[in-house]
Amino acid sequence: MSSSPPLPVSSPHPTAATTTTESTQLQPSITTSLKALARRISASVRSALSNRRPWGELIDRTAFTRPASLSDATTRVRKNFSYFRVNYLTLLVIVLALSLLSHPFSLLTLVSLLAAWLCLYTFRPSDQPLVILGRTFTDRETLGILILLTVIVVFLTSVGSLLISATMIGLGIVCVHGAFRDPEDLFMDEQEALGPGLFSFIGGAASSAAGPAMMMSRV
Repeated sequence: MSSSPPLPVSSPHPTAATTTTESTQLQPSITTSLKALARRISASVRSALSNRRPWGELIDRTAFTRPASLSDATTRVRKNFSYFRVNYLTLLVIVLALSLLSHPFSLLTLVSLLAAWLCLYTFRPSDQPLVILGRTFTDRETLGILILLTVIVVFLTSVGSLLISATMIGLGIVCVHGAFRDPEDLFMDEQEALGPGLFSFIGGAASSAAGPAMMMSRV
């Protein structure tokens, strides 16, 4: 009388080797997503910088004159915003970068916050729940914790005041330059002269940078 073959026994809990193998397989996916995101952001930045105006036009001392009135200064600022929007945005970024470099703790805090968003939410696989100290957090709970952490870091620490101060200084430089730079020698078509200017460019740049992140999130 032949005995029946033994039935395979499956363990409901993954072994340590299986978990290690899955983690090893996830690393290339995260690395590939990060590289793709970096390439998209780099391409967007290069495309935006290719539209910048010559810096010689920006600092041409012969073009600086005192505005005749407040309305004249406002018109100059609007036209210069439309013409030098990429240069102005570059100046804002430089002011922010210098402010952060002069405050290493704030820079480290922002980098840590960005790393938390990337590792814990953006590039964390949706089928891999976040487990901290034996407690499992859902995606909604993780998102809520990250939002709360961001609010605390930005609004309840010196990081927020530093960012606001640097932004105000940068905008002040841009407004002073735009008010005293006579735009009469600048070649602008009607659409550029009447365009919304710098802030529309910032919104477009933010959308193009956020698009790849949203497409590659929750891989």
